[in-house]
Amino acid sequence: MTKLFTLNLLGCCGLILFMGMTVQGEVFIEQLGSGIEGQSYDFSINENWNEEDVLQTGWMEGLGLQKTERSYAANGCGEIGCGDTSCCTLPDCASPVDVFDGCDGLSCTATPYSEFGSYGDTCGCGIDCGSGCGLSSGCECGIDCDCNKKFMGCLQSTPCGWSDFISPITNPVFFEDPRTLSEARFMYINHKTPRNIGSSTIQVAALQVRAALTDRLSLIATKDGFIMSDFALVDDGWADIAAGLKYNLYKDVDQQRILSTGMTFEVPVGTSRSQQGNGDGEFHIFLTGGVEVAEGIHWLSGSGFRLPADTAAESQSWYWSNHLDYEITKGIYLLGEVNWFHWTKSGQGGVNGVAGQDLFNLGSTGVAGNDLVTGAIGFKVKPTDNQEIGFAWELPLTENRDVIDDRYTVDWIVRF
Repeated sequence: MTKLFTLNLLGCCGLILFMGMTVQGEVFIEQLGSGIEGQSYDFSINENWNEEDVLQTGWMEGLGLQKTERSYAANGCGEIGCGDTSCCTLPDCASPVDVFDGCDGLSCTATPYSEFGSYGDTCGCGIDCGSGCGLSSGCECGIDCDCNKKFMGCLQSTPCGWSDFISPITNPVFFEDPRTLSEARFMYINHKTPRNIGSSTIQVAALQVRAALTDRLSLIATKDGFIMSDFALVDDGWADIAAGLKYNLYKDVDQQRILSTGMTFEVPVGTSRSQQGNGDGEFHIFLTGGVEVAEGIHWLSGSGFRLPADTAAESQSWYWSNHLDYEITKGIYLLGEVNWFHWTKSGQGGVNGVAGQDLFNLGSTGVAGNDLVTGAIGFKVKPTDNQEIGFAWELPLTENRDVIDDRYTVDWIVRF
């Protein structure tokens, strides 16, 4: 019954997502049509630059239209536009057509208009926002991103250009967001174990920290926290600590595509009676990426290997995690996630056939070749531009349940 209920629930969520995408697509087509009509009207207006018409041709040529650049002189901003930095504004990422309009007293960077609404380094700090500004609503760098902000003299604020993405929530220790982030992530996990190993509850409260060292390299601390349990095999105590580096291999803000890699090392300093602190540590090597597949829809995918230093004390495994979200309205997202865990090598202890999923590595015998697939549904809310609050409910989808009967995870992310 549980599996049937789960499949029906996932099917309903998929139907809701499809209907939402269909409605969004119809709205987008209507907006596109009205937008072209509006641009036809706007582009028919000629304004003077020093009393001479200045025509800007580019991507609108295909529609038989020409754009007249709007003069700062007409708005009292000075005859040379960006030369009067006391008056002119930075390019407004949210409205590429009207980028040359108006003054608001901000400092001005002379960044030219180019094809497809790409404004180049609108932040003035080496970050190319590209057509993510306005066309894909993926960039707010000209408005509310402090690109030059530093922490402790060396740590950078979160780079601009990816504000429409949200972070994954399940497989929290290993499924890494591909973006370069400076953030604190508070997590609470309520995990129930299956009946075959004793139906019990394990709770975890943890804090993850990420800090951008450059626009591509970041320090990540992915595991810590306190474990509370009534499970016979796990007592209350401290979790191991894992930290490492993540490096951005490729990013295209225009197309909203990103790919990163990294490695962490888990130091066995946790409480032994909490099934932590065993072995000589564990390496985690991973690859993670993301893409905006359609307006308001994002796909993240991450895969990696858990490689213990002592293969007798801990088992070896591989995982593949996927996340799909849909922004149903500004700042509110529905999400679905699937995680596949495959064990490649058994340990020489633990509980036969039970590996420990993601939070534990019991080093058990008889786990090589085992597979566990979990599915989750949930939502995330962005109360402000630099915060995420999320919830996900996760269930096993395979006959092998390992240590999970069901789990819910709550997280709160604050970015800097």
